[in-house]
Amino acid sequence: MRPDEVACTTTPASSQEDRSLTTGQLDAAAHPSTRPTNQVRARHVRVSVSLLALALGGFAIGTTEFASMGVLPDIATGLGVSIPTAGHAITAYALGVVVGAPVFAILGSRLPRKRLLLALMAAITLANLASAAAPTFGLFVAARFASGLPHGAYFGTCALVAASLVPPQRRARAISMTIMGLTIANIVGVPLATLLGQTFGWRSAYATVVVIGVVTLVALELGVPRVAASRGAGPRQELTALRRPQVWLTLALGSIGFGGLFAVYSYITPTLTEVSGARAATVPLVLAVFGSGMTLGNVIGGRLADWSVGRTLAGGLVAVIVVLLSFTVTAHALVPAVVTLFLLPLASGAMIPALISRLMDVAREGKSIGAALNHSALNVGNALGAWLGGLVIAAGLGYTAPAVVGAGLAAGGLVVLALSYGLERRARRAQPRHSEPSRAA
Repeated sequence: MRPDEVACTTTPASSQEDRSLTTGQLDAAAHPSTRPTNQVRARHVRVSVSLLALALGGFAIGTTEFASMGVLPDIATGLGVSIPTAGHAITAYALGVVVGAPVFAILGSRLPRKRLLLALMAAITLANLASAAAPTFGLFVAARFASGLPHGAYFGTCALVAASLVPPQRRARAISMTIMGLTIANIVGVPLATLLGQTFGWRSAYATVVVIGVVTLVALELGVPRVAASRGAGPRQELTALRRPQVWLTLALGSIGFGGLFAVYSYITPTLTEVSGARAATVPLVLAVFGSGMTLGNVIGGRLADWSVGRTLAGGLVAVIVVLLSFTVTAHALVPAVVTLFLLPLASGAMIPALISRLMDVAREGKSIGAALNHSALNVGNALGAWLGGLVIAAGLGYTAPAVVGAGLAAGGLVVLALSYGLERRARRAQPRHSEPSRAA
């Protein structure tokens, strides 16, 4: 191993850190075998610079993921398809995220983390170049699918690298910094790409992402220390995560619990114009407010998750339920609606660092695939929320009905969370009895 290369190893927790946990609480002590040591002492590189380089990649990914929605009519016109048909490109990207997250995490499990990050960002950049140059709609859809494939694995690897850069008690805050680029993309990157796409043609939106990707590659090379893969890393070790019920419960929590956010977000434009009385020109400003709430929630969530992962998830879900139910009333006036649409992503965004931390913990030796699958779960939540929200709107229940559906999904997430921690507490209580020496001895 090179002198400036960091091993993603683990250390046993201290006796104080191994103390029993209160109900609903999970911190680093709950899974001492998965906690990274603070072994990084990267030469000539500040931790803040490394986290900024990692976040820049998130900015590129966030821009390419959501820019398609802003230039969808232009894509449809340019490639000679209807707007609903053009929407298949968005679905293709989400499908790429779901498929690519576990596949890339497994295939890249033996690679040094920095090399894997560079490879993933190069793939994202090339796929966006293909999106910008696609001559037919079929090739464009294929390029969007390819663009989504590295998405989850990039963020999963970022989480592991960020966790290795700081002491264990600051892990979630470091992870939240890497997600910051994704949330800021909704405030800056997406409006910029949309504006360029509307001004110079839709292809320029993806060309913008290519430029950001190239800058990110340089930043990763110069700003991120070399981080070795975990000891014994390999596909077999990563796949052990998929045999753990807690991993599947946490993925279900992400898919169901975050579905409420997407049930409203998917139909935010018609809700604002048809219910809240907003002009079409006001919608981008409201979307920027939405992105601001997500960004602030991510920052707050990183600190809360370092305090308690379980309580952050539970509190976030309860807050989401309250905000969504409130939206059925506040949606009928523009100012209250905007305030509520700031609070909704704030509450939801606060849960993301906790969800990633939880997945890394319960995945144990398969931390790479655990962290990567977080984004698969969120994209399943995106599809689930949009689908259920569309059903109630099509049934004639109005544009506020998805908020009620979303509250039900968040409540379902609470049920899954309670089941997950209940099973974990039962296993912890049973463990001392199994390890207790017999009285005869």
